[in-house]
Amino acid sequence: MNRLAEKLLPLLEENPNVLVPTPDMLQLPEKVLQFGTGVLLRGLTDYLIDKANRQGIFNGRIVVVKSTDSGDATAFDEQNNLYTLCVRGIDNGTQIETNTVCSAISRVLSAKTQWQQILECAHNPELQVIVSNTTEVGIQLVQDDIRQSPPVSFPGKLLAFLYERFNAFAGDPAKGMVIVPTELIPNNGKKLESILFELAHRNNLETEFLDWLENSNFCCNSLVDRIVPGKPDEATRQQITQQLGYTDDLLTMSEVYRLWAIEGNEHIRSVLSFHQADEGVIIEPNIELFRELKLRMLNGTHTLSCGLAFLSGITTVKEAMSDENMSAFISNLMLGEIGTSIPYSISEKAIQRFGMQVLDRFRNPFIEHRWINITMEYTSKMIMRDIPVLLQYYKNFGTPPPYISLGFAAYLLFTKPVKEENDTYFGQAHGTFYPIKDSHASYFYEVWKNASPEQLVTTVLKNTNLWETDLTTLPGFADKVTEFLIQMQEKGVRGVLFSFFPKNVLTSQ
Repeated sequence: MNRLAEKLLPLLEENPNVLVPTPDMLQLPEKVLQFGTGVLLRGLTDYLIDKANRQGIFNGRIVVVKSTDSGDATAFDEQNNLYTLCVRGIDNGTQIETNTVCSAISRVLSAKTQWQQILECAHNPELQVIVSNTTEVGIQLVQDDIRQSPPVSFPGKLLAFLYERFNAFAGDPAKGMVIVPTELIPNNGKKLESILFELAHRNNLETEFLDWLENSNFCCNSLVDRIVPGKPDEATRQQITQQLGYTDDLLTMSEVYRLWAIEGNEHIRSVLSFHQADEGVIIEPNIELFRELKLRMLNGTHTLSCGLAFLSGITTVKEAMSDENMSAFISNLMLGEIGTSIPYSISEKAIQRFGMQVLDRFRNPFIEHRWINITMEYTSKMIMRDIPVLLQYYKNFGTPPPYISLGFAAYLLFTKPVKEENDTYFGQAHGTFYPIKDSHASYFYEVWKNASPEQLVTTVLKNTNLWETDLTTLPGFADKVTEFLIQMQEKGVRGVLFSFFPKNVLTSQ
């Protein structure tokens, strides 16, 4: 079977199972510099630019910078930078299965071995946009010399590129860039911008460049949201390969839902014209609403459900949505407690609409999202995602929220270490050990020793170093969590979940 490559495209034009690019799409000028080769970028940002190119809107391709030593770009080279995005999922109750050969990437350059070629891109007058996804640790200030080949950090590389562009065009204000980081940290654009200025000062760059950096370039906060697992399991991969009629080492799976929210004005909208091609791209002066919805309803629901589901013997999110008790818990938690207590002014209609979309995503039969993976850094996630909701719930209603309380009790039980080996702590469920990948695991190892459920709950909830507030001051919350924790230890988590929902009050799905 042939491998995906440019020469194969004419043979695929009649294949009804895949959408292929037109020849002119492969000749479009390079308008975007992208730091990162990961599946999220391929499955969301690159796909959206490719979609706009198909509609004759953006008409630009992407130069990808491979910033790390991990992996290689061989597959990109051998496939002429083409890859297939397989979208699978449910949209408004309808099952979606589409395959698209994306041609937005023009070339992939290694920062380690091709830094001068990357700097040469700064001389391209048609370049307009810089996109990044270097993981959350990528946007960090480190001591860096931008004259190294290449600089060590992502901000250092970016600053070196911008300095090259400033010099290439003699500080022309029209040659500034729109910079859109997609790393999953709050205010990612503003944080990156502040690091760039600090690095510029540390590298003693001239005042004229600093003025150009500030006035002619735009670092936009952004939020991305799409589940992109990447390669499917082997059985699914073989099935798709037979359907497509070719092999693809870069074949990428994603869900249907997509969101790329970008903070910007009319100038940003005009430069990022690809937003016109898909309703999933939103450019507005303030994107905090989208961040709050995702952080609380999707991520917060995941966090309050993961321990409960895992300890109940449920492996994946998809399996949870097929279990009437766990599905009812998730739905009622999200729509009845989290949705009513988001610490941000959002209309009930927007909350309900987003919540129903999230439930559809959780039901996606094609996505294997494992609960044990969601438990990683459980405590930090609870602090960021759910404690603000809990506090707002008390402001609104003044009583302990039953679903949040049950989820919190399961969190405490999950983070009960029963042994420690090589600095890794393990819990135990269903006769097997599981790793507790939490920065606070050693703390829980100590507080669980010889503590009764009442003592454990009180000690943890009073820890203001964790929560920045004393959670025992919330009327009835400690008692409710303790009650559920005792029940879980006596009847088992599955038994508590089952008894939590009498048959006549289960949420209909």
